[in-house]
Amino acid sequence: MIKGKKILLLAPHPDDPEYSCGGSIHRWSKENEIFYAAFSPCLQSLPEGFDANTLFTELQESAKILGIPDQHIYTYEFPVRRFPEHRQDILEAMIVLRNAIRPDIVVMPNSQDIHQDHKIVFEEGRRAFKHCSMLGYELPWNSLSFTSNFHVKLSQEDINLKWKAISAYKSQEIRAYKSEDFFIGLARVRGMQVDTEYAEAFELIRWVL
Repeated sequence: MIKGKKILLLAPHPDDPEYSCGGSIHRWSKENEIFYAAFSPCLQSLPEGFDANTLFTELQESAKILGIPDQHIYTYEFPVRRFPEHRQDILEAMIVLRNAIRPDIVVMPNSQDIHQDHKIVFEEGRRAFKHCSMLGYELPWNSLSFTSNFHVKLSQEDINLKWKAISAYKSQEIRAYKSEDFFIGLARVRGMQVDTEYAEAFELIRWVL
């Protein structure tokens, strides 16, 4: 059981942690401090008609559902799909975060994620937080393969609040993967792997006891 820890979520884009591990975030928030760093407002990919700050506003609503206080949310203005051009600045932002928060566990995209922004957050996150425990979260539509060697068992409440948090992102209704049935099905598959009804899986990058 993870208890009394500082857990930092690294989100290339708002909603990545909710989609991948919203149930775990809710479970962890009961006995740990959760911090959330979102690196882009995704202006270039926002559907037409939405305000430029929409995703960060939706993030605050979603985070509240999962038990993350407003003062634990950090946002940055890196342009979506162009993280490779800003690699050093992203690393330096992470180092400032590391020194300010001193996290015990950092949760980030997994090593097989093929999205260019996610890849940079993984690579620079691994550098910045190399002395911490690190977990890579699962977004199936971004990976050709995934190592599921760390699981978090979830309750029905965790699953319900995960979907409620995902639903806070009204601007993302266009996404094909925004489906409650899909996330429940994936949680059942991951639960089957560890003899429980629901679970979320992670890639264990490093664990420090």
